[in-house]
Amino acid sequence: MYIVTGGAGFIGSAMVWKLNQMGIDDILVVDNLAKSEKWKNLVNLRYEDYLHRDQFLKLILEGDDPFETEGVIHMGACSSTTELDADFLMENNYRYSQYVCRFCIENNARFINASSAATYGDGQHGFDDDHEGISRLQPLNMYGYSKQLFDMWALKAGLLNQIASLKFFNVFGPNEYHKDDMRSVICKAYRQIGETGQLKLFKSYREEYEHGGQRRDFVYVKDCVDIMAWLLEHREAGGVFNVGTGTAKTWNDLANAVFAAMEREPNVEYIEMPEQIRDKYQYFTEAKMQKLRDAGCDVEMTPLEEAAKDYVRNYLAQDDPYLKS
Repeated sequence: MYIVTGGAGFIGSAMVWKLNQMGIDDILVVDNLAKSEKWKNLVNLRYEDYLHRDQFLKLILEGDDPFETEGVIHMGACSSTTELDADFLMENNYRYSQYVCRFCIENNARFINASSAATYGDGQHGFDDDHEGISRLQPLNMYGYSKQLFDMWALKAGLLNQIASLKFFNVFGPNEYHKDDMRSVICKAYRQIGETGQLKLFKSYREEYEHGGQRRDFVYVKDCVDIMAWLLEHREAGGVFNVGTGTAKTWNDLANAVFAAMEREPNVEYIEMPEQIRDKYQYFTEAKMQKLRDAGCDVEMTPLEEAAKDYVRNYLAQDDPYLKS
């Protein structure tokens, strides 16, 4: 059985979809559905069973493996970059991940973990996913710090080369609709443009960047799950790996891609950035992808324009925008 924690969430449900595409439906989905709309991500997918995250943790802490686990894709975490409850993030993101990792190591199961590009902070130390530089990184928010702590723990425990911990950059795509303010700009832009004919982007507060010229590495969720599928089949590939396209694009590039996918002329208004996030804003991110390539991963990353077109026309514009098995 494959276990996907956070399996009703954005990347987690996309990974269940990918496993279905591979002919696999012996899947345990672990999550905390509560009163959210995440359950809708599961409707079109095939899986064996569902467990609440607390029940799953209780079972694995008992020591035995009741699931005959082939691998755990651990996407379960609080992904809000504005979450202020540090104790919650320590337990939910850091400590919980330790328990799941130990469970996999002890039961010879593949462990794929969701780290984050938020660990790179403002990028002053670059975006290289080499292990030697992990301790130098300084995340700008508690979410990034919780992910950084796990990578440092795995390194110090001598486990990092036995697992794959993935630093996702700006991921977008189907099944992110429940994320409210944490949805990608493409997802928000589609509705905003449809309702007003215009897209609002933050102004730049650095002279070297024009308004909308801030650059990010935008990566399609379908490429992310292709990489994870490759890692499931290549257990010899271990360590921290960046997951991005390797090519930074501006917010203006992204805006133009969405307008083009919607067959509309670009119309962008630049607005003030809230003061509380100005000193924590990343002006540039770009994944260094050579390490994953050197490991043998040959997944081709989808260009932003092509990915935006697929997302807008085949999902956002459809009555049922969810991934289908």
